[in-house]
Amino acid sequence: MKRFNSMLYITVIPLFIFVALFMFVPLFTMISGSFQPDGGGAFTLTQYTEIFTNPYYLKAFENSILISLLSSLIGIAAAVFATYAITRFPKHIQERVLVITNLTSNFAGIPLAFAFIVLLGNSGLFTLLFRQFGIDMSAAFDLYSWSGLTVIYVYFQLPLAIMLLYPMYYAIQDNWKEAASLLGASPFQFWRRIGLPILLPGIAGTFSILFANAMGAYASAYALTGSNYNLVPVRIGALVSGDIFARPELGSALGVLLGLTLLAAMLVNEWLTRKVRRDLL
Repeated sequence: MKRFNSMLYITVIPLFIFVALFMFVPLFTMISGSFQPDGGGAFTLTQYTEIFTNPYYLKAFENSILISLLSSLIGIAAAVFATYAITRFPKHIQERVLVITNLTSNFAGIPLAFAFIVLLGNSGLFTLLFRQFGIDMSAAFDLYSWSGLTVIYVYFQLPLAIMLLYPMYYAIQDNWKEAASLLGASPFQFWRRIGLPILLPGIAGTFSILFANAMGAYASAYALTGSNYNLVPVRIGALVSGDIFARPELGSALGVLLGLTLLAAMLVNEWLTRKVRRDLL
C-alpha cells in the first residue's frame, strides 16, 4: 500500500512542475520586476509612482473597469433569461443548445474580432447588404468604437454566463413551484420570493467571473482597435512588446495592479455572496 501511495505521489510531480513553471515563476518574475527601474537594478517604487501620477494609465484602469462592468451587467442580465428559456426545452434540445453555447464561449480573441470585421466592419457583409437597401449602418453603429467593443465583450460573456448559470436552475425543484401554485402564488411571485433569492449567490459569483474575464481580455480588443483605445491589457502588451521601446518593468507594475483589482473584485463578490446567503437564512 505504501508503495502504491509513493507511485501516486510520483505521478503528480509533473503537474507540480508544470504549475510552477507556467504560473508561479512568471508571477514571481512579474512582481519582482515591478519593483525595479527600467532596465533592472535596485528596489524602487518608481513604476508604481508613475502609474498613480500619470492620468494616461489611470484612464486605462477607468476604461477597463467601465467596459468590464457594462459588458458583465448586460451579459448576466441576458443570461438569466436565456438560461431559463433553455431549461424549458426538451432534454435533447437542451443538450444541442449547450454544445453550441460551449463552442461559442471558446470563440474569442483574434478569430472573434476578425469575424465581426467580416460581418459588421466598414466593408462587412451586413454593412454592404444594408447599404443596398439604402440603410447606412455606420450612422448608427461603428464597430471600431466603444459600442463595437462592448458588443464583442458581451458576445463572449453571454455564453460563458449561460454555461455557469445552467446547473443552478436545477437547484430549483418542480415541487416547490407546485406547492407555491397550490398556495395561490403566481409564477412571478414564485420567482420573486423563492426562485430569484436562491439564484442570487450564483448570479453574484458568475458576475465576478465575467468581470475578471473582461478585465483580462486582450486579443479581441487589440485585434479590433489596435492601440487606439486605452485599456489596461492593451497598455501592458504595448509596454512588454514595445510600440516604440519596451518597458517591461512598468508593464509588470500594471499587471500587478490589474491582478490586485481582480482580487479586490473577488473579495467584494465573496462578501456580497455571504451577505445574500445570510439574509436568506
